[in-house]
Amino acid sequence: MARIAGIDLPKEKRVEIGLTYIYGIGLPSAQKILKDAKVSPDVRVKDLTDDQVQAIRKAMEGYKVEGDLRREVALNIKRLTEIGCYRGLRHRKGLPVRGQRTKTNARTRKGPRKLVSKSKK
Repeated sequence: MARIAGIDLPKEKRVEIGLTYIYGIGLPSAQKILKDAKVSPDVRVKDLTDDQVQAIRKAMEGYKVEGDLRREVALNIKRLTEIGCYRGLRHRKGLPVRGQRTKTNARTRKGPRKLVSKSKK
């Protein structure tokens, strides 16, 4: 079982896809890591040798992943809320930050609809 950056990679998947289970690594960076480590992206995670796993870990040293990256993102959001900028206020209110419309849609950020009243005439 390959354990990289504190994450157990799924055994049956290709290494290329398995690396994307690590927070902060998408498909392009996974491909670049495998290229640097000289590991075939088609090999399954269960078929990796210890040397290949070490090579992948060494190739990942320059990347900020998992806990460090989560902490950095949280601190960035905290900084925005503390200085009181527009983006910080949107984070604080739980509304979309990047200019999306909120009259309709935005249900992911706003949560389920809150019914105002159901009065009939």
